[in-house]
Amino acid sequence: MDVKYNALPEAERAIVYVRPVPVSELPAEVQEQVGDLVTVYSVNRPDGERVALVADRKLAFSLARQHEMVPVSVH
Repeated sequence: MDVKYNALPEAERAIVYVRPVPVSELPAEVQEQVGDLVTVYSVNRPDGERVALVADRKLAFSLARQHEMVPVSVH
């Protein structure tokens, strides 16, 4: 039987991934801007392109939602 079933319609909003990033892994010029933070949070497109760095997880999720994106946590 070959019946098409649209179980997962295409999302209207883009999915982005939020993950913690150690400041020590960032370029020196970025490290200078984050002050005394040890970890920041990265908002990434599915292809891995980083679109934002923010100070905390809650802010990363809020930023994504404000730009009509669906944030998903990555560990």
